[in-house]
Amino acid sequence: MQFIVSLLTWQNVIRLIDILVIWLLIYELLILIRGTRAVQLFRGILIIILVKIVSWYVGLSTVSWLMDQVINWGVIAIVIIFQPEIRRGLERLGRGSFFNTHQTANEVEEAMIKQLDQAIQYMSKRRIGALISIQMKIGLEEYIETGIPLDADITGALLINTFIPNTPLHDGAVIIKDNRLAVAAAYLPLSDSKLIPKELGTRHRAAVGISEVTDALTIVISEETGEVSITKDNDLIRNMSQNDYLKFLRAQLYKKEPQVRENLIAKVIAKLGRFGGDRHA
Repeated sequence: MQFIVSLLTWQNVIRLIDILVIWLLIYELLILIRGTRAVQLFRGILIIILVKIVSWYVGLSTVSWLMDQVINWGVIAIVIIFQPEIRRGLERLGRGSFFNTHQTANEVEEAMIKQLDQAIQYMSKRRIGALISIQMKIGLEEYIETGIPLDADITGALLINTFIPNTPLHDGAVIIKDNRLAVAAAYLPLSDSKLIPKELGTRHRAAVGISEVTDALTIVISEETGEVSITKDNDLIRNMSQNDYLKFLRAQLYKKEPQVRENLIAKVIAKLGRFGGDRHA
């Protein structure tokens, strides 16, 4: 016990805080690049560093020299390649929300769900066909590139107007990314599953298809019946009532982990503060 108390010096507390800050920065960086092409590029950087370490240890001087050149010029390349992610991170930092982005995450998600509900109710009652896919952890860039860019706030009116028949954007899917309407008229992969009922059309096959290859949550409104369906993780849930889909959306979209993380961080900082206070006392 005395040994443990001896470790709780003010210098050690500072070191712990230092490590905690670095951990938070790494965590926020991973959150920032999650679901983007930067994830694959980041893995490539790790492979290059690994090759450099192995070549240096084994004595492959030519390979080691080549990796040195890649690393030296890689800093400039990273700035160019990661430019969208860097800009987004700086914008969040400028808004003062880099560390507290998740504090009101559920409020943001609830606002999005309300706008979705407004659009779903309007289109379902009038039998307007719709296909809305929400990006989760796995990026949808491959499919976003097939659509027409919107980059707009999510509003029920905009969603309704997008799917009005015989308009330029009504055919295809709307993709939501980072709580924004990323694109409209996007093409999603069609499922070949024979388990899909014959009466369901292309929209439902596209919704099931995207759920087979990603973890996206996709809302489908039938043009023939006005029925509301949702696909997620290769499951098709049909004929959902308003209460059903609202519960499902909240269960899937609400963020619970950040709150746990914040509580843990608060407890750690409180304990460190007590140790620091005992030290000075």
